[in-house]
Amino acid sequence: MNFGLRMVSEPDQAPIHSITLFVALLCACILIGHLLEKHRWINESITALAIGLCTGTLILLTTQGRSSRILLFDEQLFFIYLLPPIIFNAGFQVKKKQFFRNFMTIMLFGAVGTLISFVIISLGTAQLFKKLDIGFLDTVDYLGLGAIFSATDSVCTLQVLDQEETPLLYSLVFGEGVVNDATSVVLFNAILRFDLSHITSSSAIHLLGNFFYLFGASTALGIAVGLISAYIIKKLYFGRHSTDREVALMILMAYLSYIMAELFNLSGILTVFFCGILMSHYTWHNVSERSRVTTKHAFATMSFISEIFIFLYVGMDALDIEKWKIVSKSPGKSIGVSSILLGLVLVGRAASIFPLSFISNLTKKSQSDKIGFKQQIVIWWAGLMRGAVSMALAYNQFTRSGHTQLPGNAIMITSTITVVLFSTVVFGLLTKPLISFLLPRKHTMLPSDLTNLKLLNLPLLANGQDSESEMNGDHIPRPVSLRMLLTTPSHTVHHFWRKFDDSVMRPVFGGRGFTAHVDGSPPERIIH
Repeated sequence: MNFGLRMVSEPDQAPIHSITLFVALLCACILIGHLLEKHRWINESITALAIGLCTGTLILLTTQGRSSRILLFDEQLFFIYLLPPIIFNAGFQVKKKQFFRNFMTIMLFGAVGTLISFVIISLGTAQLFKKLDIGFLDTVDYLGLGAIFSATDSVCTLQVLDQEETPLLYSLVFGEGVVNDATSVVLFNAILRFDLSHITSSSAIHLLGNFFYLFGASTALGIAVGLISAYIIKKLYFGRHSTDREVALMILMAYLSYIMAELFNLSGILTVFFCGILMSHYTWHNVSERSRVTTKHAFATMSFISEIFIFLYVGMDALDIEKWKIVSKSPGKSIGVSSILLGLVLVGRAASIFPLSFISNLTKKSQSDKIGFKQQIVIWWAGLMRGAVSMALAYNQFTRSGHTQLPGNAIMITSTITVVLFSTVVFGLLTKPLISFLLPRKHTMLPSDLTNLKLLNLPLLANGQDSESEMNGDHIPRPVSLRMLLTTPSHTVHHFWRKFDDSVMRPVFGGRGFTAHVDGSPPERIIH
């Protein structure tokens, strides 16, 4: 299969012209996004969509309605080149301490919640689309739609949330987002591997079994590649000779995990995500300081560019005349499909978040660990937006080599684009005022208030020991120390994992505090 880019220009035109224009548009997205950075409710995704729409309009006018795109590429390009950097960086940058501390809740939202949304959207489309007389979809298509629209995009919400002020909420939104993407892709791949024209109880069990097989095998492969990379670099000390080799090996092994998963018909997205977590936990601490800084920003940059690339292309493809000519023959159906999909997204999200939050709260003893109703609304809202993963899955399901000739497929693609555009722009713009209303920022103490600052710091620094003020008879109400909370053992997944990690894993694979000093490398600094 050809994964390369193909030009939409005339045969006598040089392909470099279109590539140059597209790269220039990417630069424009970054520059404009930087200028609008102070407006935290406008992110690069919205900027790229807007620039893509404007560019598509100009191309339509200059080509007299023949095309709105300057590049046309195979739908597999999304999965082979663009999605891996995005998902790997999500795993690489994840705050592991918060992620594993809230592991059960995150998995509840990310895996079980995604399955609930998948079932509701699949059943809803199967029932409601029949009333629109849409007879061109089969069972695989309905299940595929459930997987496509179960994939969330919580970028807008994460940009507004303050990680220091609301660590629990930020951790849940971020962790649920990446697990949700992986679960959606695994579901999608499991559906494509089966002939579901006739669903029976045995085929449903087979599908469920295949889902858990893909989930487990893909996770195991990602963990294995991540540990191998850590062991190799720990033993060979590449930093002693060349930082370039360290960086190159980390990047190539990260991509190797994805390609191996595709080779074995597993979920590359899930594999590369867990590979990212393992490489950030072990491999990253085994390299030199220069390599740590380089890889951290290199992975973030590749993810950043890939996401902008996707949204810029979606913005231009939204005006593709080929699809809209087909859809224009039945505009009512297209509007009905988009409305149904958007409504099912809202209902499916609510049916998963609120009941699962109730179940999660039943297992929490401390009131501070429970998810409040306002926080539940924020988590529900964060999952309403659809983005890169939904578009990639839709293109994979309903296009062939970038073209959409069948009327049904054209309606599905245009409807997906409509939902992505509406949710990203409308819901994205409303995210900041909604969160400001539900979770107003707390008043922070000014540094100039030295008296109160001193009173606050004394109990924090004491950490359970008698402070000087208490010895003098001044009993100051002692707030809970954050450091004490993070270091005090508790019977959680994170607690048992830390014990196993410190005694078994880190002595073999390295990591923070278990890495020999590399010649020519400054002492390790913790980079959050």
